[in-house]
Amino acid sequence: QVQLVESGGGLVQAGGSLRLSCAASGFAFGIYVMRWYRQAPGKEREFVAAISPLSNTRNYADSVKGRFAISRDNAKNTMYLQMNSLNPEDTAVYYCNVIYQSTNYWGQGTQVTVSS
Repeated sequence: QVQLVESGGGLVQAGGSLRLSCAASGFAFGIYVMRWYRQAPGKEREFVAAISPLSNTRNYADSVKGRFAISRDNAKNTMYLQMNSLNPEDTAVYYCNVIYQSTNYWGQGTQVTVSS
């Protein structure tokens, strides 16, 4: 079955950096678009970034452009999110996502907290 496991979250001061990972299994990782989303307290889940199977197309939410970088290693079935210049508005639970056989799959999420 499809499994997505996020890691790498934590507490960081404003201006700091974190690198999130998403380990995938149960499907052919290398042929699917992968996405990161986040959900802040009291807010709806929102799109953060997406990457095509061969990494030739990457899309970002306006709020993270120039600060976050999405990448993937198909040999390791893993996706990453490098987050730089973090600010308190980036505080959220971060989720990785894949749409596999018309079904949305989510990981359990990893908490990112940015202190001012």
